[in-house]
Amino acid sequence: MRLNRVLSIVRLALIPGFSLLLCPGLASAQSVPMDTPIKHVVILLKENRSFDEYFGKFPGANGATQGKISTGQIITLGQTPDKLPYDLGHGWADTHKAIDNGKMDKFDLVSKGTVNGVMMGYTQMDQSSIPNYWSYAQHFALGDAMFSSLAGPSFGNHLYTIGAQSAGVIGIPNGGPNWGCDAPANSRVLVMNTNGVLSRQYPCFELQTLGDLLSTAGISWLYYAPTQGTPGYQWNTMDAVKHIRTGPLWTTNVVPVAQFAADAAAGTLPTVSWLISANAEHPPASTCGGENWSVKTINALMQGPDWDSTVFFLLWDDFGGFYDHVPPPTLDIYGLGPRVPLLIISPWVKQGTVVHTQYEFSSMLKFVEKIFGLPALTQRDAQAADMLDAFDFTQQPLAPLVLSPRVCP
Repeated sequence: MRLNRVLSIVRLALIPGFSLLLCPGLASAQSVPMDTPIKHVVILLKENRSFDEYFGKFPGANGATQGKISTGQIITLGQTPDKLPYDLGHGWADTHKAIDNGKMDKFDLVSKGTVNGVMMGYTQMDQSSIPNYWSYAQHFALGDAMFSSLAGPSFGNHLYTIGAQSAGVIGIPNGGPNWGCDAPANSRVLVMNTNGVLSRQYPCFELQTLGDLLSTAGISWLYYAPTQGTPGYQWNTMDAVKHIRTGPLWTTNVVPVAQFAADAAAGTLPTVSWLISANAEHPPASTCGGENWSVKTINALMQGPDWDSTVFFLLWDDFGGFYDHVPPPTLDIYGLGPRVPLLIISPWVKQGTVVHTQYEFSSMLKFVEKIFGLPALTQRDAQAADMLDAFDFTQQPLAPLVLSPRVCP
């Protein structure tokens, strides 16, 4: 098995343009699988919310209800409406502007950060706004130190969730709704190498993914996502990995998002799943509508036979322009970015816990690698916290928490 994994990495490295940011000796750094009840890991990635915007008022969490603006004034965070009138700036430049070298005081200066005197980024929700997300946080675990991997927008952060790197991507592709290898021929995305040199490249890259490691090890996985021509397809990030988009894995392992609920109910979930939805709470879309979709999806898992052996990570891909008071640590030239909400839902998570450990998206990959005995992909997942401190595999497993979708405003 070890030889097969190394040969797989060598084959991928021979692909033109392949980006492999491995540590020395990383390809042989796998361990034996852990003896745990975990047989399924699900990663649900949603859009554009900061920790303080969703859970700044959550008891016991490192949250804020006030924030500093660019004038130095401290203001009370207002109430985020269910549907925002516009999207807030959260690209590479806006993210660094908001962070302001750790001062966290210029969220009002990002694009549309202040419109007609309204600073929409300095608003937040409370328990009445997202009651079911709060119920999950109260019953399972909430992470208040999950940082986005890239100090920038969605595309690169989504790549981190599959490959512990962004292939240098720091921007969003232009040229239409398709962001990956299905993008128009004239589409380009801003890429920065590790020396800070910028270029514009076609948004179709070669990088080794966790899916590749799983396939080599004979471990099942699926990427549930919107299909081409439907809303949300731009977040189907496997489309940006050339050997997946143009190879057999695109047909066998990238499947319609609607299939997840059916697989969960039938007890046919793969070992590792990524779950991408068009109902992602990306402003200006309804938060309530996105929460309802999450609840229906999680209910399907909880009411199916795989609940007792599953970990469900629910998180958001970037801060979306919303205020957060915690300065992101600097790991490398790409990040980290501002905090995002993290819910860990499992019968084996420590009940009612706020986890203060520093995580980033590569931590979820590290968790899978530790549980199933896989090597690291890059320096990021090699060094990331493995998230095991949120679990107690000896406890009495927690019961499902089946919730009801609510009527949206």
